[in-house]
Amino acid sequence: MSATPARRILAVVPLLAVLVLSACTADPAVHARRITVDQPTPSAPLPSPSTSPSASPSPTAKPAPGSLEWYVAQVPAFAEAPPPQPVPLPSTGSAAFWHRLPTDQKVAFITIDDGGLARPPAVAEFVWRAHIPVTMFLNSPAAEEHDVYFRQIQVAGGAVENHTINHTSLAGRSYGHQKQEICGAADRLEALFGRRPTLFRPPFGEHDSTTLRAAHDCGAKAVLHWTETVHEGKVRYQTPRRWYTPATSCSCTSGRR
Repeated sequence: MSATPARRILAVVPLLAVLVLSACTADPAVHARRITVDQPTPSAPLPSPSTSPSASPSPTAKPAPGSLEWYVAQVPAFAEAPPPQPVPLPSTGSAAFWHRLPTDQKVAFITIDDGGLARPPAVAEFVWRAHIPVTMFLNSPAAEEHDVYFRQIQVAGGAVENHTINHTSLAGRSYGHQKQEICGAADRLEALFGRRPTLFRPPFGEHDSTTLRAAHDCGAKAVLHWTETVHEGKVRYQTPRRWYTPATSCSCTSGRR
């Protein structure tokens, strides 16, 4: 497993949140790496994000505030992402649990959770044009219902990971129940998007040792929490330190956790 940073950090998170992609909580966030995925091969061609929008403004014209071009123009320029850095994984039969990745690289990860609520069509185009890799922790029913939408974001640079089937709290539930929620979602997401999730985010962040064992047995290498969230343009911190430190994570969400 390796940590590959998102290339656009704090300043871009409120922009993506205003375009609000999916749903889950006002608190998810982390993205343990950018995962290279094969492009999907659905039976019908997917409408891909455009590299040369038909309604592009002239080079001298200022984009209208609130337009897609305006949001793209707000994305700051950062240095190239550092190369992937290996991070250790436990060998105990349980998945690792992290709020932050164990890396000294100054990186941040943008994640989007749930998938069942807002899905503005401009998000895929924004991700494509701003070169922002995102990780989508999806509930499998929402992913199945809106698979074309999430495939567009996948093609634009997004990775699909696991957020259970029913978005219910797992802590305290039996191993069988937790495994069904995690493995069942992983099976469906693999069928929809062409790769099995290797990261898992428990709904509401609620988990126990059984969650980590079930996640491992379903193919997850790590279970991820979050450190900052963005909802309706507001950043909310999950830790006392209010700035990005190595391997921090921020989630753009709307609605439930």
